[in-house]
Amino acid sequence: MTATIALVDDDRNILTSLSVYLQTEGFLTRVYSDGETALRALIDNPPDLGVFDIKMPRMDGLELLRRLREKSQLPVIFLTSKDDELDEALGLAMGADDYIAKPFSPRLVSARIRAILRRTEARAQEAEAAEGEPVEALERGRLAMDPARHRTHWDGKPVTLTVTEFMILETLAQRPGIVKTRNQLMDAAYQDDIYVDDRTIDSHIKRLRRKFRQVDPGFDAIETLYGAGYRFSEE
Repeated sequence: MTATIALVDDDRNILTSLSVYLQTEGFLTRVYSDGETALRALIDNPPDLGVFDIKMPRMDGLELLRRLREKSQLPVIFLTSKDDELDEALGLAMGADDYIAKPFSPRLVSARIRAILRRTEARAQEAEAAEGEPVEALERGRLAMDPARHRTHWDGKPVTLTVTEFMILETLAQRPGIVKTRNQLMDAAYQDDIYVDDRTIDSHIKRLRRKFRQVDPGFDAIETLYGAGYRFSEE
């Protein structure tokens, strides 16, 4: 089935060029030049994935995502400027799946879209196959993960993760105490021959910590080893 991508940006040149390119790649596209119009359409007629610019008048991408998350878990990629590090971190914290810095190549956007859609579809298929089956969770100390149903608990409390976050944490938790480099986490989370810089992985790790600290302020199970990578500790 052809995937539908919603593009939200007040720059009509970006909307037009990106929409045309994605259509040549086999996607259907819907374009919106402001967040208010997009929000109504995304809720009433959900696409398969959204690509939002952060900086927009009336309703910016962050507010659009916040409002959307009240109704939907639609996968979202943010388009950001290179100096938007704070906004980028806020967007990831609110549940964006990825970000791409401007200027960007349409080819990169297409590759990231395909990566997220593949992961989302794979998780949905696993969950469907697991219906009625006993739950087989990955348990590491206070952490419990159910890959088939995409569920995560810490001390019995649910923690809602995006597909990317889940795959990064699952990779770390599979071998507690073992350091995973950023490249290894990139390969696990994206599984595609596309460029993802170190800041993307670092942002996902920050977002994981923030989400777990919402249920446990003392959470410190994801350790940073400067110059090496990250590891998960059961203690």
